[in-house]
Amino acid sequence: MTAQRDFDLVVVGASGYTGRLVAEYLANTYGNSDIKWAMAGRSLEKLASVRDEMGISPETPLIQVDSHDDASVSALVQRTRVVITTVGPYQLYGNALIAACAQHGTDYVDLSGEPGWMHDTIAAHSAAAKASGARLVHSCGFDSIPFDLGVFHLQQHIKAATGAPASVVKGRVRAMNGSFSGGTLASLKATMAAAAERPELIGILMNPFSLAEGFNGPEQPAGNQPQYEQELSSWSAPFIMAPINTKNIHRSNFLLGHPWGEDFRYDEMILTGDGDDGKAAAEFVAKDDSFAKSDLKPGDGPSKEEREAGNYDVLFVAKGADGGLYMNSVKGDRDPGYGSTSKMLAEAAICLLKNPGLASGGIWTPAAAMGEVLIARLQEQAGLTFTMLSPQSQA
Repeated sequence: MTAQRDFDLVVVGASGYTGRLVAEYLANTYGNSDIKWAMAGRSLEKLASVRDEMGISPETPLIQVDSHDDASVSALVQRTRVVITTVGPYQLYGNALIAACAQHGTDYVDLSGEPGWMHDTIAAHSAAAKASGARLVHSCGFDSIPFDLGVFHLQQHIKAATGAPASVVKGRVRAMNGSFSGGTLASLKATMAAAAERPELIGILMNPFSLAEGFNGPEQPAGNQPQYEQELSSWSAPFIMAPINTKNIHRSNFLLGHPWGEDFRYDEMILTGDGDDGKAAAEFVAKDDSFAKSDLKPGDGPSKEEREAGNYDVLFVAKGADGGLYMNSVKGDRDPGYGSTSKMLAEAAICLLKNPGLASGGIWTPAAAMGEVLIARLQEQAGLTFTMLSPQSQA
């Protein structure tokens, strides 16, 4: 990757809801560091307004870029070492940017939860990224960092304790206080529209191994009906983000050379509690389609107070080769869709910036590219905790 560039980081989409949170985080956390960064978007006027509103230094450079203008995008990526993009749905607005990063050796992180588009980018840009040295990392927000790194963290501990990884891991959301983003909903709707136009995408969306570049493992747990979790004394219900998270986790296993085995099985659900109330809640969640029908739009979002009051807690459970039950918890101190996501995305970019030897050029998942180094950064800077639990201590 070319060393002589104007900037270390550029936030593309910095005038949007999530983009401005990323810019604010960078300003507050790294404003007095030697990191050179800039804000980019379609309108210099809007960027300047956001810069003022968020209390960001007036010396922070602003760059005008049009996601549909290849020349504009190409000029931008050649000025920076890392691109952070919040401009989704990526299948509508992200093609030129990821292509240019792959071509010009510019590292890249996004918030994509769009498996059809991600499948296409892997096919289209992996060779160029490997040749240029660009490290392109999808899904660096709530989908899928807590889940991808949560499985990675648990497997590292199980292997150290027993000498072998677990062949089956369960991801179970214990708490999630806060809203999903309007961008997530827009991406879901764009994916459904694309599938209607391209029926072949349906197979990609349904296949848990569709991001594993031709590898197909064993049949996976369906996770689409309420069930009782005996070892957790709780009912569980389908989790809306499982289809993207499971694909990323299987891609991580693939990219790392299958350290968890080619027979690895993973599923993801949300816990609803014990007894009749827990069962009723699980049945309600399984039928609830209010998110898909909501009128949430990109740019809509909670207040600062609501973001700071949010949090989440995800439990990962597996049986080790010694027959013991191993569990860990990944917690975040802000709402998942915005407050925590903006910090995770920024720290993923900083992690690539500060660790040029972490991964070679190519299209990566957070766990496969950054693993333990990113876990450490998230715990030090971004309000996440990764904690091993005993079966008797699930707090």
